[in-house]
Amino acid sequence: MLLKPSKLNKGDKIATISLSWGGAGDKDLKWRYEQGVKRIKDIFGLEVVAMPNSLKGSDYLYENPEARAEDLMNAFRDKSIKAIFSNIGGDDSIRLLPYIDFDVIYDNPKIFMGYSDTTITHLICHKAGLSSFYGPAVLTDFAENVEMHPYTIDMIKRTLFSTKTIGEIVPAPEWTSEFLAWEEDNKHQKRRMNPNSGYEVLQGTGVVRGRLIGGCIEVMEFAKETSIWPDKSAFENGILFLETSEETPEPALVKYWLRNYGAQGILEKLNGIIFSKPLDEKYYEEYKVEILTVMKEFNLVHLPILYNLNFGHTEPKCIMPYGAVAELDCDQAKFSIIDNGVV
Repeated sequence: MLLKPSKLNKGDKIATISLSWGGAGDKDLKWRYEQGVKRIKDIFGLEVVAMPNSLKGSDYLYENPEARAEDLMNAFRDKSIKAIFSNIGGDDSIRLLPYIDFDVIYDNPKIFMGYSDTTITHLICHKAGLSSFYGPAVLTDFAENVEMHPYTIDMIKRTLFSTKTIGEIVPAPEWTSEFLAWEEDNKHQKRRMNPNSGYEVLQGTGVVRGRLIGGCIEVMEFAKETSIWPDKSAFENGILFLETSEETPEPALVKYWLRNYGAQGILEKLNGIIFSKPLDEKYYEEYKVEILTVMKEFNLVHLPILYNLNFGHTEPKCIMPYGAVAELDCDQAKFSIIDNGVV
């Protein structure tokens, strides 16, 4: 069972960190970072400190993965820091692995939150024995044009600021994947929202429960056969959550990757799977076909699968706490986290 970190309170200090792409420190994007920080302060009442290397720009951070890892280790060591929020994802957090001290993380449990390529850091925390939070990032959700979405704000407060059971995660009423260039001239232009159709039950009946584990499916591929790939026991009676990135991988790739989970014996250990809404709903129907094909291939046609949840690369989003007990109700197409995320 994973350690749960302490909850956040107004006035707490949180660190912002760049673990992959260093765009938060690039001259033309600094305004975006500052906008995200302002929201963290104004909406949640938190003090924000940028880790020393996090704003040195994308070129420096690409060339110095050890500097990114140093920021992570120091953020965990610093007793005054209560949580660590990822600025943004990228594609090479995997290069941090040689510089990670897992004992530092276990000995200093605190909230870590991010998504996409930060799946790697979540798996690092998982190996260290700490529950982390697959959720909003500074440059995206906190720095959303015009204002943060109320759905995301509510999810953050329920998950990180309260020790109560998180409860039912209802579908977001609307969603967007619209791309508006991160230019300061666009900061007052709100992205176009679409009505949300809610969750879909792809297969399965009844109610199942299990501990959450997963991440961005492409980034999970980076981690396979490395030291942070979870032991099969971590998937036992679990609920696997998966999402696809802004690169919208071809449906056949999703099929191949899921077949690997089947070949490893992971799929048969699960109590259920949840998939997020794809970016722009591209391949929305095609992904479903491939998912169900793999389930049939591995004789898992009764495994409960819920589709079109609001986490990952669309806005707004909920938060997936690693190791928390979740519940899938296939008869009513409901998803709940029947556990607290923090203590």
